[in-house]
Amino acid sequence: MLLSNLYGQKQAGRVWNSYLVEKLRSIGFQPSLIDECVFFRDDVIFIVYVDDGIFLGPNDQSLTDVIREISAAGLDIEDQGHPADYVGVTITKHSNGCKEFTQRALIDAIINDVNIGDAYTKPVPAKATQQLHAYKDSPRFDECDFNFNYRSVTGKLNYLTQTSRSDILFATHQVAKYSSDPRKEHGEAIVYIVRYLKKTRHLGLKFRPNESKGFECYCDSDFAGNWNKDFAQHDSSTAKSRSGWVIFYAGCPIIWASKLQSQVALSTTEAEYIAMSMALRDVIPIMELMTEFRERNFKVICTQPQVYCKVFEDNSGALELARLPKLRPRTKHINICYHHFWEHVRLGLIKILPISTDDQIADALTKPLAQNAFCRHRKYLCGA
Repeated sequence: MLLSNLYGQKQAGRVWNSYLVEKLRSIGFQPSLIDECVFFRDDVIFIVYVDDGIFLGPNDQSLTDVIREISAAGLDIEDQGHPADYVGVTITKHSNGCKEFTQRALIDAIINDVNIGDAYTKPVPAKATQQLHAYKDSPRFDECDFNFNYRSVTGKLNYLTQTSRSDILFATHQVAKYSSDPRKEHGEAIVYIVRYLKKTRHLGLKFRPNESKGFECYCDSDFAGNWNKDFAQHDSSTAKSRSGWVIFYAGCPIIWASKLQSQVALSTTEAEYIAMSMALRDVIPIMELMTEFRERNFKVICTQPQVYCKVFEDNSGALELARLPKLRPRTKHINICYHHFWEHVRLGLIKILPISTDDQIADALTKPLAQNAFCRHRKYLCGA
């Protein structure tokens, strides 16, 4: 009979979370109704990430008092002061109020793993003229002259993209897709990414909050951009379109994604509409969380009485379908699960707005771009 929780068990994470919530409730914290990792008590917010956490409060004294109460409740907690490093991300606060998030140590580790030496650096993370495929006729990665572990490096790149380097998200997703059977071209693509990182190791996220802005979501898709009849027999996903989106709050990027769509879109309009729907699945929970913050009397940056989101879309068909929801002969087959945001549009909580393709920031998350276009979008994705 098992009397205590053991690290590594299937239910260990859930047991730990239940224990933590019980202790926090005992000292007056209430879990968020929207996000189970956010807790409130008066004017203090506690955000937990597995066994790491960040406290937000009006002053140092109130946070110190809370930490003492948590220790007294039986939780072994270490107070490391103001966060300078959190889950591997270095946090720097500049005198002008800008906050910078970088991971130079991780980038250096990736560069050392791949061992590119004095190779020339690259201005973009992927070749603008190449989309990766299965390449079943090419030599396997293990048979080539590469001296790094493909999956290990891909895993590190993936973590980097999710935390501070959204500019390499598309390129990383391309190489991660073929981790089960990498070929020579996939290894070369990783080297290309690392050569770009070597040139831009100083880059990260820069937050310059703009209180005149609320939520903004840029979403885009690349309709069957990876299609190639020569590789389709080995990789049916070449027929699928790719969605990309980035969500800004107060002018700061908070969520970004680049994903293949789960179904084959039959038109550009359908691909763009599915991308918009997938992006709003991330937007709506954050809107609800911000509404909860406001109800608990926390300051919420917003330009209207309701928390709202502007969605920028560059396809007129998708705009029409989102603004005027009705059945149309050429779009009635679209799965009903993609229409989940209609009510938010009707109530005015979400506004769908047009944008030119040149200004579509999410374009960098759906396809490889030439240097000028990529750098223009990177300025907004990373703040630099």
